[in-house]
Amino acid sequence: MKYKLVAIDMDGTLLNSKNQVSEKTKETIVKAKGKGAYIVLSTGRVLKSALSYSRDLDLRNPIIACNGAIIADENGNIIYKNPIDNNLVKEIVNLARSKNIYYHFYDENRFYSHIRVDEILKFYSEGDDNNRIDIKIFKNLEEITSMKDLNVYKFLFIDDDKNKLQKLRDELNGLNNIETSSSWANNIEAMGLNVSKGEGLRELCSNLKIAPDEVIAIGDNENDLSMIKFAGLGVAMGNGDESIKKQADYITDSNDEDGVAKIIEKFVLE
Repeated sequence: MKYKLVAIDMDGTLLNSKNQVSEKTKETIVKAKGKGAYIVLSTGRVLKSALSYSRDLDLRNPIIACNGAIIADENGNIIYKNPIDNNLVKEIVNLARSKNIYYHFYDENRFYSHIRVDEILKFYSEGDDNNRIDIKIFKNLEEITSMKDLNVYKFLFIDDDKNKLQKLRDELNGLNNIETSSSWANNIEAMGLNVSKGEGLRELCSNLKIAPDEVIAIGDNENDLSMIKFAGLGVAMGNGDESIKKQADYITDSNDEDGVAKIIEKFVLE
């Protein structure tokens, strides 16, 4: 088997526009697992959310979460982590506040926000009680930063004004100890230094003794580019950003046309 591991982004890639994994994709993943391939979720989401989908799919494989800031085994035990320097958390928050840009951030299992935005909270509150993400709305940042053993793995900033977002991104990059990315047109993501899906995938492959040319990576947006470049076969979704398509080795169909399943069928099952 040429390809031993398939790293798959979730939103816009594995999940269709209804936020579901199609039956065809589920069946294809089962077949690939039966051949001995690792099927690895590689997502910007908080770890608990990724674990929920992994368990529903019965993957029993490692997970890359928060854009590579954290890797967990199939039981949710953390095997690698690279959080943001806690000394930078307040500085990052102040930058967002100075520009009046909405932000939230994650640890392993919890979502922290300074205001309630029902649409966003609904997204993180879906699922049963075992899978639902803990949400903490805080008034004073000191409530959070004073917590013992706090690990902040990712910030997400959302604004429809792209110029405001770009200015924030420039200032975040100026902090030098931050990596930035984007997973949608109206957001910016910030992680710790040297954190990306590509670096997370590199770390995991090293642990599993799998070479880059034995890896397929599938994604749709900027935060997927590093793993698409790392993999022997980097795949862009048909619904993906044009800049990602230009740098991918292969373009599959959209997330509503079982694009992931078609790649697995073509390159793993055939």
